[in-house]
Amino acid sequence: MEKFKINELFYSLQGEGFYAGTPAIFIRFAGCNLHCPFCDTDHQAGEMMTTTEIRQRMQAFPTRHVVLTGGEPSLFITADFIEQLHQDQYYIAIETNGTQVLPSTLDWVTFSPKDHMGIPGATPVIQRFDELKRVYRSEEDPAPYLHFPAQHYYLQPCDYGDSKRNQQNQQATVAYCLAHPQWKLSLQIHKLLDIR
Repeated sequence: MEKFKINELFYSLQGEGFYAGTPAIFIRFAGCNLHCPFCDTDHQAGEMMTTTEIRQRMQAFPTRHVVLTGGEPSLFITADFIEQLHQDQYYIAIETNGTQVLPSTLDWVTFSPKDHMGIPGATPVIQRFDELKRVYRSEEDPAPYLHFPAQHYYLQPCDYGDSKRNQQNQQATVAYCLAHPQWKLSLQIHKLLDIR
């Protein structure tokens, strides 16, 4: 029986990208293959859970929209895990750094590349995704990511943990989107609203 190390399983609003504002069950897997300097998630700790235990816990929430996140969920999920959630009529989205091959049966794939940051092991390998969400730092040009085939392209201001620097980068992100309308702005509304 499959077991996964789950950092947390909770119900909230999707804070970013295409589904921003959508009520969702978040399954946060513990562990990641990258070490991003701006990562704002403590995802190492967790409890071992079977697929059955995960499915039982999900029943407490009224939505059918699920977000697999982390850490990096692609390190852990399997086609069988996705199939079991589909049997329960869940719509399954994943947020991934794109460095691992994904099961083909996912309903929505958010690709957040990290290879532009010089992080070892961040080279993307996935071929299919629905939205590309690029963390934006004003000193970097996101234009090369437009060659990736996505339905939606988002720039999300990097959170530096410094309010003045964040404000400057947010303004730069807005300016870039206005000058390059292929990109849409993605804000972390869960942080703005101070919700989980």
